[in-house]
Amino acid sequence: QVQLVESGGGSVQAGGSLNVSCATSGFIFSMRAMAWYRQAPGKPRELVADISSGGTTMYADSVKGRFTISRDNAKNTVYLQMNSLKPEDSAIYYCSVAMPWRNSPYWGQGTQVTVSS
Repeated sequence: QVQLVESGGGSVQAGGSLNVSCATSGFIFSMRAMAWYRQAPGKPRELVADISSGGTTMYADSVKGRFTISRDNAKNTVYLQMNSLKPEDSAIYYCSVAMPWRNSPYWGQGTQVTVSS
């Protein structure tokens, strides 16, 4: 079965950096686009960044120039490097993959990122 396991969250001060990872299994990772979402308390889940199977990336305007999404197909893992973090980046970060046989994407359990001012 499809499994997504995020790790690497934590607490940092504003201006700091974190690198979160999402280890996957149960599907052919190299053939699927992957995405990172986040959800802050009381707010809807929002797309942060995604990366195609070929490595093309897309970022939300709020994180452009600060976050970098990457993938390692040999390790079946997708990463999100977050630099110059701001308090408004505080949220639970989730990785996600869509499959053609399912209406909704698969989600990991999430990893908490807290940025203090």
